[in-house]
Amino acid sequence: MEIKEKVIEKILLLVALSSIAVLALITFFIFEQGLPLIWKIGPKAFILGQKWIPSKGLFGIFPMIVSSFLVTLGALSLGIPLGLACTIFLCEWSPPSVGTVLRPAIQLLAAIPSVIYGFWGLVVLVPLVRNYLGGPGLSILSGSVILGFMILPTIISISEDSLKALPPSYKEGALALGATHWQTIWRVLIPAARSGIVASIILGMGRAIGETMAMIMILGNAVKMPTSFLDSARTLTTNIGIEMGYASGAHRQALFATGVILFIIIMLLNSLAIFLSRRRTG
Repeated sequence: MEIKEKVIEKILLLVALSSIAVLALITFFIFEQGLPLIWKIGPKAFILGQKWIPSKGLFGIFPMIVSSFLVTLGALSLGIPLGLACTIFLCEWSPPSVGTVLRPAIQLLAAIPSVIYGFWGLVVLVPLVRNYLGGPGLSILSGSVILGFMILPTIISISEDSLKALPPSYKEGALALGATHWQTIWRVLIPAARSGIVASIILGMGRAIGETMAMIMILGNAVKMPTSFLDSARTLTTNIGIEMGYASGAHRQALFATGVILFIIIMLLNSLAIFLSRRRTG
C-alpha cells in the first residue's frame, strides 16, 4: 500500500511539474520573440507611444493599454456586484427549487462561446447604446457590459463554493449573538470567505483582460486614445488577434512584444489583488 501511495504521489508531482514546464516554455517563447523589439525601439517608446502604424515602423501601444484597463474596469464594476448578489441569493435566500434551475443556467453561461456573446452584443446591445447614449455603439461601454456577463459564472461558482465551505457555527454563532440575517452575511460570512471571493474576482479579471473574439466584434477596433466609455477602442488582445494572421518581420515581433506587456500586466494585477487580500485579512 505504501509503494502504491508513493507511486501515485510521484505521478501527481510529475503532472504538476509538467504544467509548470509548459507555462515556462510558453513564457520563454513569448519573451524570446517579443523582447528584442522592445529593446530595439525602447521600452518607453513602445509602452507610452500613442501611434500604432506598423507600415511606418511606429509601435506605440499606450492607447491599447488604457483601453484594456477601461474595459476590464467596466466589466468588474458590473460583474462583481451582480456576481456577489447572485451568490448570496443562491446560498442564503433561494428556495431549493429555484436553486436547481439557476445553478445550471449560470453554468450554461460559461459554456456559451465568446463569439455568441459578441454576436448578441453586436445585434442587441450596440444599437441600444448608439440610440440612447450616443456614439458609434461599438464602444468600451458595450464591451464592458458583455464582459461583465461573461465573467459572472466564474465569480458566482467560486464564491458560492467558498461560502458553502464555511462551518455552520459561523452563522449560528452570529445569529445567537443577536445579529440579523443580513448582518450575519455581510459582517461574518463574506469576510470569512474573502479568500475564495478574491480568487473568483482574480480569475474573472483574467478572463476579462484576456478576452479576444467578443471584443473584436464589439469594441470597434479604433487605435486611438479613448476619452470616454462611449468611444471605440482596441485592447491588447484584440490587436494581437486582428493582426497576427498577416504580420511579419518587425510587425510580428511587435505583436509578441504586446503579449509580453499583457503577460506582465496580468501578473502585476494578480499579485496586487492577492497582496491586498492578505493584507486586509491580516
